[in-house]
Amino acid sequence: MKKSEKRRKKLCLILTICWMSIIFAFSARNADLSTQDSMSIGILFGRLIVPSFADMDSNMQVSFADMVDHPIRKMAHATEYAVLGFLLAGSYADQEKKRSRIIGIPILLGSLYAVSDELHQLFVPGRSCELMDMLIDSSGVVIGTFAGLFFFVYWAKRRQKRLRKL
Repeated sequence: MKKSEKRRKKLCLILTICWMSIIFAFSARNADLSTQDSMSIGILFGRLIVPSFADMDSNMQVSFADMVDHPIRKMAHATEYAVLGFLLAGSYADQEKKRSRIIGIPILLGSLYAVSDELHQLFVPGRSCELMDMLIDSSGVVIGTFAGLFFFVYWAKRRQKRLRKL
C-alpha cells in the first residue's frame, strides 16, 4: 500500500469519526430544537426557490416551511449518511482488497450506525425510532459508498494509467 493511500485512509477515518459525532449531536437535539432547525431551513428554502416568498405574510411562510419540512428532513437524513458512506469507503477501500469487501464493509458499518442512531433517538425527548429513517439512512450510506469507491478506487486507477502513459 502506498504512503499516500495510507494517509488518505487515516484522514478519512478521522473525518468519519468526526462526522459520526456530528450525526450523534443532531440526533441528540430534542424534538423542539430539531423542528426549529427544519423550519428555519424551510424558510430559507422558500426564500431561495419561491419568487413571491418575501411577499407572503409570516403565517404563509411558516405554512410553506411546514409543508416542506418532511421532505427536507428525509433529504437531510440521506445526505448526512451519504457523506458517512463516502468517508467510510475512503477509510477502507484500496485496490488490493476484494470488491465485495470494499463495498460490503462500509455499507454494513454505516447501516449499523444508522440503526444505532435511530435507537439513540428513543432516549431523546420528543424523538422516535423510525424504521423508514433507518432505510433512508442506509440508502444514503449505499450511495455514498459507491461514490466513494468510484472516487477512491476507479479514479485512482485511471490516474495511474495516465501517469504510466507519460
